[in-house]
Amino acid sequence: MFKISDRILNLEESQTLNTSAKAKKLKEKGFDVIDLSLGETDFFTPDLVKQSAKLAIDQNYSTYSPVPGYLDLRETICKKLKRDNNLDYSPDQIVVSTGAKHSLMNIFLSVLDPSDEVIIPAPYWVSYLTMVKFANGTPVIIRTTKENDYKITASDLEKSITNKTKIFIFSSPCNPTGSVYSHDELESLCQVFRKYPNILVISDEIYEYINFTGEQTSIASLDDMQKRCIVVNGLSKGYAMTGWRLGYMAGPVEISSAVSKLQSQFTSGANSITQRAAISALIQNPSSISGYIRDEFEKRKKLVYDELSKLNGVIPNNPGGAFYFFPDVSGLFTKRYKDIKIENSDKLCELILENSHVSLVSGSAFGEPNCVRLSYATSQEKLSQAIKRIGDFISCCN
Repeated sequence: MFKISDRILNLEESQTLNTSAKAKKLKEKGFDVIDLSLGETDFFTPDLVKQSAKLAIDQNYSTYSPVPGYLDLRETICKKLKRDNNLDYSPDQIVVSTGAKHSLMNIFLSVLDPSDEVIIPAPYWVSYLTMVKFANGTPVIIRTTKENDYKITASDLEKSITNKTKIFIFSSPCNPTGSVYSHDELESLCQVFRKYPNILVISDEIYEYINFTGEQTSIASLDDMQKRCIVVNGLSKGYAMTGWRLGYMAGPVEISSAVSKLQSQFTSGANSITQRAAISALIQNPSSISGYIRDEFEKRKKLVYDELSKLNGVIPNNPGGAFYFFPDVSGLFTKRYKDIKIENSDKLCELILENSHVSLVSGSAFGEPNCVRLSYATSQEKLSQAIKRIGDFISCCN
C-alpha cells in the first residue's frame, strides 16, 4: 500500500463537481435528473470560433505553443482589455493558461508564502479557499449579508486587513450569488486599498459578459489600482467554451513572469488550437457574440425568480449577473421530510437530489450554509420543471 501525500489527503474535492458526479450516477441508473449544480451554459460555441479551430488544424498548429501563449493572442487580449475595460496592458503582462481556474492557481502558487493572508468575501467561489490553502496561504473570510446583496463594504475590508495580508480576491459578477459591484462600491474599496500599497487585488471577471445591470467596472481601471491588480478572465462563460479550456491573467510584469516560470514546469503552453480559436472570439464585439447568451439568461432569471418566490421557506436573492441564484433556505431547517430532519443545506440538497432528482449545491461549499446555489444555465422548460419538483418536495415537509 502506497501512502498518498499529506498535500493531497488534505485537499478538498470540488463540491460542485462532486454534486454533479452524484447527479450523473443517478442518470446512469435511469433517473430523470435535472442538474442545476454546474456552472456550464447549455449554449454551443459560436460557429465562427469553431471554424477558426478547424482552420488552425488545417494550418498545422500542432506543435508546442509558447508558455505564456501565442504573441498574437496576447496582443488580442490587450486590445480586448482596452476596448471592454479601459485597461492598458502589454503582451508581456499577459499569461494564457488552461482555464481561468488554472490562472488563479498559478497566481497563488507564484505569490503566496506560508502565513500570508488572503482576504476572501463570502459567499465565494468554491475553489478560492482550497487554492489558497494548497499554496500555504491563510484564508481570511469576510461574511456578507443578503441585505447588502452579499457584497462587502469598505469598513468590512479595513477590519480584515493585518500586517500579513497579501491578497484580496473577489469576483464581479459573483459566483455563487450573481452580485455585481458598482463603480461607486468598488471605489469605496479602493479608498481602503490605497492606504495599503502592498496588497494585491485579484479581480475574477469570468462572468463580465453575463451582466444585467448595464454597468461592468473592472477594479483595475480605477485610479492608481492597475499596478497592484491582477485581472483574471477566460472564454468559458461568455463564449460558451467551457470544454476548450482557456483563461488568462493580466498583471504586473514581475507576476506575469513568475506565473510563466511556474507554468513552464507544469503544463507549458495552453492548447494550440484553442488559442487560435480564442483570437477569433476575442476580436469580436462582445455584444455580437455573447449578447444573445446574456439576453437569454436574463429571461431565465426572471422565470426562476418568480417561481422561487412562491416557495415556502425559500427567500431568493435577485442576481445582477452570472447565471446563479443563491436563495436562503434556512426556513426549511426546522422541518422534516418523511421523518428525516432537514438539519442544514447539505442535508436539504441530498434529500432533494435523492427524492426529487434535482441537483443543487449546498451553500456550505461557498461559505454560506444557510443558502443553496441553483444554476439556471439550462432551458426554461427544465427550470420550470425543476422548481416544481422542489416545490413538491417542500410541500411534503412538515
